[in-house]
Amino acid sequence: MGIDMVHIVELIPDITKAFGETLYMIGISLAIAIVIGLPLGILLFITDRGLFLENALINSFFGFIVNMVRSIPFIILLVALIPLTKLIVGSTIGPAAASVSLSAAAIPFFARIVETSMREIDKGVIEAAIAIGASPWMIIRNVLLPEAKSSIVQGVTLTVISLVAYSAMAGFVGGGGIGDLAIRFGYYRYDNTIMVVTVAILIILVQLIQFTGDRVSKAIDKR
Repeated sequence: MGIDMVHIVELIPDITKAFGETLYMIGISLAIAIVIGLPLGILLFITDRGLFLENALINSFFGFIVNMVRSIPFIILLVALIPLTKLIVGSTIGPAAASVSLSAAAIPFFARIVETSMREIDKGVIEAAIAIGASPWMIIRNVLLPEAKSSIVQGVTLTVISLVAYSAMAGFVGGGGIGDLAIRFGYYRYDNTIMVVTVAILIILVQLIQFTGDRVSKAIDKR
């Protein structure tokens, strides 16, 4: 399997466009995952048994929703959300449309990571905050988030890497991005060169994300 450099140069505009679409999908989905998944993860933690806002009904309800969405394979989720995607975006193809399914997959994934990060916090710290009369909001803002921020950053890193994989899969349904390029040129046209290039791009992207996430996590870890 040889690599045709001339062919790669010819495909640079397509590769650049596809890479931009991938970053677009990941950016939108990550932002939505953080905005919704972070408070959802906190809610799952603070309403659990023995915590300061214990509520079995709320915890069970949102826990069930999170587990249900996470149990659906992403390719099936893509198809299942086509009507919702059409309603929100007005189209079922392209990076904007793919972002709907990517967000739906990322929200519960990140929420569980946030919940797990909170569970790593020393219970004594939380109890001390309760003992001095701190309100639930003060505990969340001044105790939970600062104590768990390093783990949450690692969770963001894992979420981004998962989104990279999901975004490549979205190419199967015309979602655009690197995955779509690999399928159209590499799979359907048996173009080995583009397959190698797209895989290399995804590997480099994941390595950069992991490296950056690790550095940030270590920099803000106060332990």
